[in-house]
Amino acid sequence: MDARVDQLRHRRAHLPETAEIDALRVSRDAILDKVRDAQIVVDDLSVEQAKAEADVEQARARRARDRDRMDRGLITNPKDLQRMTYELESLERRVSSLEDSELDIMEQAERAEASLERLREELAGHEERLAELEAGRERKSAEIDAELHAAIGQRAPVAAEIPEDLLSLYDKLRQTKDGVGAALLRARQCSGCRLTLDHAELAVINNTPTDQVVRCEECNRILVRTAESGLPSS
Repeated sequence: MDARVDQLRHRRAHLPETAEIDALRVSRDAILDKVRDAQIVVDDLSVEQAKAEADVEQARARRARDRDRMDRGLITNPKDLQRMTYELESLERRVSSLEDSELDIMEQAERAEASLERLREELAGHEERLAELEAGRERKSAEIDAELHAAIGQRAPVAAEIPEDLLSLYDKLRQTKDGVGAALLRARQCSGCRLTLDHAELAVINNTPTDQVVRCEECNRILVRTAESGLPSS
């Protein structure tokens, strides 16, 4: 019964989903960091794009204003007209340069947004898988808990029939012997440490009353004698 309880507790603590969940959480957190970094890039490019658009609009507005003045014949002085012509040529080059810069920023923004979207999709996939694994782990944990509760319940009435001093010795041995306080003596071998007892030890055990506790000389566990123990009288 105690072995069954220990097995159930071990199963609960080492569910296969747990290892995958832990690995996915590490991967998810790494992707989340990338998403944050990608969002910063997108936000920065958005600010740059807004500024570029404003610069282009400002240059276009000035170009349109100067052209309108020239077209309407508001500039009559030859020198002023020549200066305005040069200024318009300069504005054309500036508008062209600003538009190129704006286009370049827009392309960068598109690539950054596409990268961000891919990372978000990857993150969503991780979150979905994590939810599935966590639900599966909770379901299995609940099933094991039910089995564990039943196993502990079955142990209680049996333990109540064992003398208190023997149960205390058994429990102490379990704490220091990997959870095994008593071992079957089968075919002259202790099932706890796998040591084969010699004939002298077997003779001593054989002559020991059945209601008296015997212990393995090698591992010190309580030995449980059965018809399969290999004792001379068995």
